[in-house]
Amino acid sequence: MTIYTPGLRVLIRNCEWRIRRVEKTSGGNQALHVIGISEIVRNKEAIFIDGAEFPGSIQILDPKKTKLVADTSSRMIKTRLHLESLMRQTAPTHNKVSIGHKAAMDVLPFQLQPAIQALEQPRQRILIADAVGLGKTLEAGILLSELIRRGRARRILVVAIKSMLTQFQKEIWSRFSIPLVRLDSIGLQRVRSKIPTHQNPFYYYDRSIISIDTLKQDNEFRNHLENARWDVIVIDEAHNVAERGKTKAQRAEIAQLLAGRSDTLIMLSATPHDGKRESFASLMNMLDPTAIPNPKNYGPDDIKGLYVRRFKHHVADQLKKGMPERVIEKIDGPITPSLEEENAWNILSGLQFEEIDRQRSGGMLFKVGIEKSLFSSPAACVETLENRIRNIHNGSTIGSEKDCEHLINLKTAVEAIDKPAFSKYQNLLKLINRIKWKKTDSSDRLVIFTERISTLHFLKKELPEDLGLKEDQVAILHGQMSDIDQQKVVEDFGLQSGKVRLLIASDVASEGINLHYLSHRMIHFDIPWSLMVFQQRNGRIDRYGQTIAPEIYYMMTRSDNSKIKGDARVLELLIEKDREVQESIGDPASILKVYDIEGEESRVADIMSESEPEKILNQPVKTLDDIFADIFAESENKQLTDTASVIDEPLTLFPDEFLFVSESLSQIKKGLEEREMSLQYSVDELQHEIILSLNEDLQARYNFLPDEIRPGDGQIIFTADPAVMMKSIEDARNKKRSTEENNTEAPWPQRQYLWQLHPVISWICDRIQSLVGRHEAPFCQLTTLSENETVFLLSGQIPSRQGRPLVHQWFTVIYKDNQFYAIEPLQIFLERSGLEKGSVANHTGEMTVFPGENLLADAVTRGEKYMRGLLTNYRSEELPKVHDKLKELDELLGRHQQQLEIDFSNITDKAEVMLSKKERKSRHLKAAFKEYKVWIDETRTPEECVHILVHAGFFNG
Repeated sequence: MTIYTPGLRVLIRNCEWRIRRVEKTSGGNQALHVIGISEIVRNKEAIFIDGAEFPGSIQILDPKKTKLVADTSSRMIKTRLHLESLMRQTAPTHNKVSIGHKAAMDVLPFQLQPAIQALEQPRQRILIADAVGLGKTLEAGILLSELIRRGRARRILVVAIKSMLTQFQKEIWSRFSIPLVRLDSIGLQRVRSKIPTHQNPFYYYDRSIISIDTLKQDNEFRNHLENARWDVIVIDEAHNVAERGKTKAQRAEIAQLLAGRSDTLIMLSATPHDGKRESFASLMNMLDPTAIPNPKNYGPDDIKGLYVRRFKHHVADQLKKGMPERVIEKIDGPITPSLEEENAWNILSGLQFEEIDRQRSGGMLFKVGIEKSLFSSPAACVETLENRIRNIHNGSTIGSEKDCEHLINLKTAVEAIDKPAFSKYQNLLKLINRIKWKKTDSSDRLVIFTERISTLHFLKKELPEDLGLKEDQVAILHGQMSDIDQQKVVEDFGLQSGKVRLLIASDVASEGINLHYLSHRMIHFDIPWSLMVFQQRNGRIDRYGQTIAPEIYYMMTRSDNSKIKGDARVLELLIEKDREVQESIGDPASILKVYDIEGEESRVADIMSESEPEKILNQPVKTLDDIFADIFAESENKQLTDTASVIDEPLTLFPDEFLFVSESLSQIKKGLEEREMSLQYSVDELQHEIILSLNEDLQARYNFLPDEIRPGDGQIIFTADPAVMMKSIEDARNKKRSTEENNTEAPWPQRQYLWQLHPVISWICDRIQSLVGRHEAPFCQLTTLSENETVFLLSGQIPSRQGRPLVHQWFTVIYKDNQFYAIEPLQIFLERSGLEKGSVANHTGEMTVFPGENLLADAVTRGEKYMRGLLTNYRSEELPKVHDKLKELDELLGRHQQQLEIDFSNITDKAEVMLSKKERKSRHLKAAFKEYKVWIDETRTPEECVHILVHAGFFNG
């Protein structure tokens, strides 16, 4: 079977096409994604299946019969553009960073590490588990950029939480030019109105972003998932999809399904494990189902390369400008409870239930739960009490009539705590005044976190009047809001022209979202009972990109009741521990060693019942293997501080993107005018900006891109300067919405980033290549060459069995006085010829025949021989690694099977059922290993064929 590779020119149905990418179909055939070169199909896109065409009807054009056509353009600009466009579409076959470091961001060395580590693996499957605020989205964007550059990320699916959809979509587009269609409530309606009801939206759009909850709740989309594949899947806040306990949650089921629908899987989480081996193993098994034979017992070597984890102190030297040190202030002494509050505390402290808490099976005692709610607010406590009283009366929970009397008595006391008697609230007002918050300054915004929704609504009701704010200047954010409303609040809070000045949020806002653009102050109205929540909350403003030292305030009430005072002391110790975490170890979960938010809350509740909280809080509370410290140690200690060794700058004939694009548009416009078509654009050389109007051709491509990035007036403003693009991103947050803009959508950056991954660049490269005719290549006279020297510029590819280029080499075959002289690397030829400088004059004149035409066949033959030498080298250097990997997998399969025997060695009850389960697991195990081995064999084993392409000819004399 003929193996096709990107870049090849093929003849199909009597028309010439260039292959842009090759994919394997479910039937094992090759799907060729092509663009037309012949006049009748010029610039048309199509897909051909090799097995669906008549045998022999897809022909690879013979490079020896390439027609060399004179290029008479000034400075050989047509040839240089043609070669540049081809070089840009040549996928790197090395493992270094080639483009991600050029994104619109201030790249720090440590942010390149995940991409480097992933590219070194057979499959790019990795958990990026850096601490809160270090830029995991940016690190994912760098890796995605590298995969796109290599032709391995045409189809991308991002799965995120509801509040993060717009933020992730905007960030990944603005900085990396990766367009993701947002499938939130509005997006889904938009998609359903565009496509037939039976069509899979995940095939209509190649790149999309959707929330995990939508996938969980929408059965239709669950079915679409099972019938779609992607090149890359990204799961944000991946700890939400880990398996916990024996029952697999829906989120975990969906993630498990997705893990098998893509070659590449990228997971992001600042809290990657809950202290349980099995839970973390579930994430690792999604990345590599062959890695861990026993999820209860594994070590760093089992999952090497599958994760990267760093804390702030690991990369502190690189973060000096991007994350100022935070200022933490504990508010305790001034807050003295009112008489009404002390009365409620005393009643609560003396409560003795008859039946409530008697059959406690897990979690905290209900009495402790009441205390926690009262620590938050009277409103939260009243709601807790009312719910329990109602449930006792209707028989849905345990409790006696006497218990109800106690609850009603306490409820009466709590209801007596009105706003003036609510001391913490009154001190909140004093605190806000003391910190000199400029509520009228649009660049000084305030965040207040509370755990309880009742407390949140109380603050939303009372604060506007007490602070002199308008209703629309105070916003709330909680998990019961729709995805659209959550995104709108987040967007408004980060928008300079947005009306919101104060955001009151529950812990739904503690994951992932950026609140630091216009805010550097945060108040914990109630203290979380989990150090992991401390980290997540504080990370909303204390994160990479913050320009002002974050100020964190904690609201504490000191009761005179000895029991309540002791419990409050535990919360004070949590605040102190959070400070220690930031200054030293970085991982808050390592203090209580529970590694789970609910577990930490339960542990804190237990500590409150002890007599010496300081002693207990500083002791190991649980015997737990330090497996996670061992696992993460290698990643934490492997710090990239210098980028020079991991970056490979690709060859180019133009000094920058701006010059390449402006020259390309000039030539494309001339070509279109010859066909009575138009292209409108303007170039600002001083500002390095290009304004391009979408013509019919470009508009057709934009129809499959997100509506948000399509310019309303049909004009795209491009900048090739990353600093200017970053300023444009910032300016978008200062821009007012126009009356025509959708109320739920904050403005996007006015400019778009002009770099290699932008969809318009792909269109430009296609159009430039279409200027060269069917089975043709340009030739020029280069006076910088030796006299009577002839040079053929070729490239050669060695494909894998899957059609992925394993070796892709550009080189020149040189003749002097019509005799073969040497084969020279492209870089050396460009340097000695001056072609890359663009200042060499073109002396081709009116020639119609290339003087070295009779040498072309010999040059191709020598090129094939040269590439076969590289094939031999590849086989000797790389195939042993492939064989070692396959052998390693065979040994690992044996370990898995041994573990399976151990797991089912004590079958007693329901033997037949257990044996059936064992058999199913065994089949699944063998299938997973077989799939991985076949994938490695097909992607890393070279075919015997060598593909040669003729790109240009040069001569002198």
